[in-house]
Amino acid sequence: MQKYIPRKIVPTVRRKLLDIPAVAIIGARQCGKTTLAKKVIAKNKSAIYLDLEKNSDRNKLQDPEAFFRLNAHRLICLDEIQRIPELFPLLRSMIDENNRNGQFLILGSASPGLLKQSSETLAGRISYVHLSPFVLSELQADKDGGLDRKLWLRGGFPRSYLARAEPSSLEWRQDFIRTFLERDIPQLGFQIPARRLERLWQMLAHLQGQLLNSSKLGESLGVSHHTVRTYLEMLEQTFMLRILQPYAANLKKRLVKSPKIYIRDAGILHALLDIETQNDLLGHPVYGASWEGLVIENICSTYPEWRPYFFRSSSGAEIDLILTKGQRRVAIECKASSAPQVRRGFFNALKDLEIKEAWVLAPVSGSYPLKGEIFVSAPVEFLKKFS
Repeated sequence: MQKYIPRKIVPTVRRKLLDIPAVAIIGARQCGKTTLAKKVIAKNKSAIYLDLEKNSDRNKLQDPEAFFRLNAHRLICLDEIQRIPELFPLLRSMIDENNRNGQFLILGSASPGLLKQSSETLAGRISYVHLSPFVLSELQADKDGGLDRKLWLRGGFPRSYLARAEPSSLEWRQDFIRTFLERDIPQLGFQIPARRLERLWQMLAHLQGQLLNSSKLGESLGVSHHTVRTYLEMLEQTFMLRILQPYAANLKKRLVKSPKIYIRDAGILHALLDIETQNDLLGHPVYGASWEGLVIENICSTYPEWRPYFFRSSSGAEIDLILTKGQRRVAIECKASSAPQVRRGFFNALKDLEIKEAWVLAPVSGSYPLKGEIFVSAPVEFLKKFS
């Protein structure tokens, strides 16, 4: 039996079930939604759990209206709801008829936009909670500068992170990629050749943290840039890809307008690049970009209420991540060195944008001031202190 690692969103889900008729936990396949949901409903003896990937559970919904009416007083958990998207209109009528909170706990492996009209049919009746794979703030960091190097190498998918050894972890991720391409994508209604999508995914891995050029990717794949955009949107909506938008600033300078792309999970990134060990990663050209992606994903997953951007001007002023919420803006630079050196472009960007609060996140011990309001910190320390 694998070790259970508490997830930070459990209290949020429980609270929302007290206040809202339906709560949806969305996130990538195998990121821990089922384990979390079973933990949430464990103390509710009347709750019902249905795995819609199991024929025996799907058979219980041959007459879904009759099933929901029979169990109208219970909390019903529907796992992998994207398998039966036609349930959503019925859920709306059942929610309105029962007129109480905590009726349904829904789990889905795609964004609300891919869950077939769920956001429209259940408007005002449902709240979405995103579950990411493990993040640093949920794990016991190693003593190496407060950094969990296992998380960096293997990524945060529970079965990959908790695997017995590195080869087992890599094998799990390779199987995940194959299953995602050959089964999960067709089930969502996308008719994309698995081999073509795999080539695109591998190309994106080599372009980790770089500017998106859809036309160039399309030329390599033999498809139009519009088709590439469709593929990228699908990978984004299934939580495999993060497309980081540029920060729009009213400056008298030419600014980069193309987004940057990141494979969201470091372990999936490394599996696509055949990186198996820490030494493989240390010697690979993606090392710095892998660290940047790890830091950005941990921050964005831990603080989803903040809007993330990057900034780059044609003159070389650059910030890896800008977080905004209301009038507050925070700049973050990612450095994979234990003795980080910050380039002039970062300071120039801070001056141009008049950002006072800034951090340099690197595999260091503790935190220390760099200059003025700029601090160098380990990511796990930043995640503890930032609010």
